[in-house]
Amino acid sequence: MHHSAFQTCTAGDRMERHRHRDAYAAVVLAGGYVEAGDRGRFHARPGQVLIHGSWESHMDAFSGAGARVLNLPLTAEIGFGVGVVADPDAVARAAERDLAEAEAQLRGTIQPLDAALDDWPDALAEALRRDQGLALEGWAEAAGLTPATVSRGFRQAFGTSPRRYRAEQRALKAAAAILRHDETLAALAAGLGFVDQAHMTRAVAALTGAAPGRLRSSRYNPARTPAARQVA
Repeated sequence: MHHSAFQTCTAGDRMERHRHRDAYAAVVLAGGYVEAGDRGRFHARPGQVLIHGSWESHMDAFSGAGARVLNLPLTAEIGFGVGVVADPDAVARAAERDLAEAEAQLRGTIQPLDAALDDWPDALAEALRRDQGLALEGWAEAAGLTPATVSRGFRQAFGTSPRRYRAEQRALKAAAAILRHDETLAALAAGLGFVDQAHMTRAVAALTGAAPGRLRSSRYNPARTPAARQVA
């Protein structure tokens, strides 16, 4: 799904966890909302920009006055999860004229922002992104929580289970590595902690709609993959 629209969400709206095919930036023009995704969980406010890479998933909850957002397509990835621009309305005006101009203005003015929420689900999500071999039971015990509490609380915060979140982080890393490196697929699978190459193939195909060989052989164009879909 390509994002190139101004979006208005009312208080109480909720978007369950879903995946987008293409990279885009959500520029918050008014209001605010909480987003929980593959780059963390953030309370977005006016002037802030939430970055979404290709095939990443997120969940949104709107409260208060709702929100007005510009969803701006990105032609290349941005490496951080949230940033800030001094004049979001200027980016919006540029988007009304030309999306390429708006993206250039965004890239020229955005600054990274350390705005991640800081509760135990956020700490667990960060640990899952960092360590694909993380033992969930051990993490729960160290945090003074039961495994059932961890599973239930994480799903409430991120819209998916810790195990599913961890699996998708590994698949995202695999897809990025396949596109960026020429290492054999078997070596990539081993380095990323998959059981074998076939395991990685299934995970990448489920995430992107294309098998690793197809991704690599064409330096695959994400625009050919299926549109955004709900994910559990």
